[in-house]
Amino acid sequence: MKKQTGLIELLHYKELLRQLVIKDIKLKYRRSYLGYIWSILNPLLMMTVLVIVFSQLFRFDIPNFAVYLLSGQVLFSFLSEATTMAVSSIVENAPLLKKTYVPKYIFTISKVTSSLVNLLFSLVALVLVMIFTQVSFTWNILWFPVVLLEVYIFSLGVSLILASTAIFFRDIQYLWGVFISIWMYLTPIIYPVSIISEEYRWWYDNLNPMYGYLKQFRDIVLNGNPLPIEWLTQGFITAFIFLFIGLWVFKRKQNQFILYI
Repeated sequence: MKKQTGLIELLHYKELLRQLVIKDIKLKYRRSYLGYIWSILNPLLMMTVLVIVFSQLFRFDIPNFAVYLLSGQVLFSFLSEATTMAVSSIVENAPLLKKTYVPKYIFTISKVTSSLVNLLFSLVALVLVMIFTQVSFTWNILWFPVVLLEVYIFSLGVSLILASTAIFFRDIQYLWGVFISIWMYLTPIIYPVSIISEEYRWWYDNLNPMYGYLKQFRDIVLNGNPLPIEWLTQGFITAFIFLFIGLWVFKRKQNQFILYI
């Protein structure tokens, strides 16, 4: 019997994927009294602390700093959580992979997808802050799923690269923790990009994909603007480049996984 490949195989295992996503979400909030509510409370509490600290210490000239901060925080937290969980997704499921055939990439996809579900919960916090700070809601807010799709595809590509690399080089999970922290501080989440000197702005615009996604998201949320076609084009091209690289690396190395897990 010919082995199924690509989307057909993924559809065949969609129930397994669903169960893996549910398991990841339940494990995150296991033995927690508040459970899923923490997905809303956590970004709210972090935002409150950061708004108090940074509005007093640095006094950035940012209109509605609370929404500016939280919109960047929830989006980057998704990337951070998804990739950090995905980096060990294959290694963690080594016992199952040794016993039976399961598409190896499904474990990586489940980590990114469960992080997306957590992001959707966190967006409730963002909506509450938007209402509290009297942000005007327009029909252009409906563009936000498009930005989430861009970031999801981008994060999945990065995750596939990390998951396949971690099989042969286990230290990557520790190095990635350091790198993602540096990446966060190099992304204008808690500060305006205007404080970056012009000589470094090119690096932000062209070599930091998350800055582009944050810019799109904030333009929708804070300004109520539709997404310019050039921003969308650049965002999706970047996302699919990383996805294709991730799929290529994963497919090229996956037959060797069993020898190292």
